[in-house]
Amino acid sequence: MPQTRSSHLGPATRAIHGQRQRDAFGSPHMPIYDTTTFAYPDTAALLEVTEGRRRGPLYSRYGLNPTLFALEETLAALEGAEAAWAFSSGMAAISTLFLSHGRRGIVCLGEVYGGTLGLLEQQLPELGIETHVMPEGHDPDTLERLLASGTGLIYLETPTNPTLQLIDIAAVAEQAHLHGALVAVDATFATPINQQPLALGADIVVHSATKYLGGHSDLTAGAAMGPARLLEPMWRWRQNLGSALSPQIASLLSRSLRTLPLRMQRHEASAQAIAEALLDHPAIDRVLYPGLPSHPGHSLARRQMRGFGGMLTLEIAGGRDAATAVADRLTLFALAPSLGGAESLVTQPCTTSHADLSAEERTRRGISDGMLRLSVGLEDVEDLLADLHQALDPEPGS
Repeated sequence: MPQTRSSHLGPATRAIHGQRQRDAFGSPHMPIYDTTTFAYPDTAALLEVTEGRRRGPLYSRYGLNPTLFALEETLAALEGAEAAWAFSSGMAAISTLFLSHGRRGIVCLGEVYGGTLGLLEQQLPELGIETHVMPEGHDPDTLERLLASGTGLIYLETPTNPTLQLIDIAAVAEQAHLHGALVAVDATFATPINQQPLALGADIVVHSATKYLGGHSDLTAGAAMGPARLLEPMWRWRQNLGSALSPQIASLLSRSLRTLPLRMQRHEASAQAIAEALLDHPAIDRVLYPGLPSHPGHSLARRQMRGFGGMLTLEIAGGRDAATAVADRLTLFALAPSLGGAESLVTQPCTTSHADLSAEERTRRGISDGMLRLSVGLEDVEDLLADLHQALDPEPGS
């Protein structure tokens, strides 16, 4: 992996100074170029851009816009990548990844977002792309058999949604690369602040920037980072599918990235405190959080992550109805899908992200109907704990 301009800098410095594009009038951040097309003084200057001899703005649907350039430079700096592309959503980034690098077959390790699973099991096979889903995670023997058959792309999330399973990125990458396969990691839950998949051997990283990278529940975006030679095919798909991020949203996302390191510190400090406080609560069968020594992936998380993130999952005693009742009694935790915003959210996977799976399939994947996934926000942790306790221990008759 080539060393990036800011590879020696800390994450907070990268978040603020990763942008190399500079505004001609001295603005510390790139203004919104709400511009469809960009004019050139003559054909020679235009050809320098269209023939790839110089990177320059041209047409915003292609993503060739100064506001996107500045955002993508910061994204690449945060992830320690040579290049980055910004997309209109996380699913746009993921689908572009699969179309660009999945033609030889895709193996999905571990639990993944429901939309990704639908793409893998339904739409991609309709296009003749062979896919294999291994919800148990990294089984080296099964993966070896699939790699030997010529599979070209291994895809995984870590930590996973909603069980927060950890997958050893370095081990998967080592095995895949022996067969010439690529490894792509969705690192949305961890963010570039807590995990650097490229440094661990992964080839491409994708994010739903709607979540922590955006951080304020006011934008929808996606991102892919990695070596330029691997991102180049994705740029062509993005151009022709029209899935480049708009300049307005790119500017919002650039703003948000500047506070990402600070926000993640607060998210995970509160999540750790809540996980520890609820660990022995009688209304809870299990607390799943990588920062707990009881979590099965705790030792791996300590090796491949800098922090444990702001997501945790509670398995409520009494099953689906009990979990629903707890969710409905919460007042500060809003009942809503998504995650990573300033406000705390709660969702019951069996009614949202994994509702399309049968109860039997959810059980096979370790997703019980009594699970509640918490996205711990930036509120005072004492208030969040009080809200959880009143929902878990309701007054008689309430």
